Amino acid sequence: MPSNRSNSTNRSQHGPVTVKQQREQKRQQKLAKYQKQLAKRRRSKLVWWVVGSTAAVVIIGLIVASVVLTPLPPRQYEAGSEGATIEGVQTFENTAEHVAGAVQYEQSPPAGGPHNAVWLNCGIYDEPVPNENAVHSMEHSAVWVTYNPDEVAGEQLETLKSLLPSTYVVLSPYEGLDAPIVMSNWNQQLKVDSANDERIGAFFEEYWRSQNAPEPNAACTGAYDAPGKQ
Repeated sequence: MPSNRSNSTNRSQHGPVTVKQQREQKRQQKLAKYQKQLAKRRRSKLVWWVVGSTAAVVIIGLIVASVVLTPLPPRQYEAGSEGATIEGVQTFENTAEHVAGAVQYEQSPPAGGPHNAVWLNCGIYDEPVPNENAVHSMEHSAVWVTYNPDEVAGEQLETLKSLLPSTYVVLSPYEGLDAPIVMSNWNQQLKVDSANDERIGAFFEEYWRSQNAPEPNAACTGAYDAPGKQ
């Protein structure tokens, strides 16, 4: 009975709910529901935007990494010599004999001379290689590229590597160089200060697999791998 009196009191104070009020209540309920759905869609769009942006950044990063980390293809050079004049190239007159033991060379690094009977396999080395074996590789018309590791590293070293042909070349660090980079083939030598020096490519064009070597185009593989070969 107390509840009946309470309901009677409410009705007497506020009166019966009219049709207009009922419609307004439904409209407010629909509006609240719509606003809730709209907020949900906005949150969903924001999540997908964040996910999409993150994915795009990851994809771009992967593309950039693949471009940066993928090694460049070897440079292409024509074998032989055309008699071009390259500023700074020194010429020598060295003999070619097979000898045992260490050799005292007139040039440092040597640009020819007596050498070991076993040639050094061409390629990239991250440790110094024996002079006597590398000279034999030059006898076979390879170019020996030496560099000072204290001055040529990181980007400079990668640039230097990008200039190398696929074969008939030896790259190695060398102690006591009087220039950052020294290019040598049989009886010719060029000293440069930077891997960006255009004369490096010109040296390859002129002297790589030169027919003026004592044994041009003899094998540059199948012999001795010095420590540090990559």
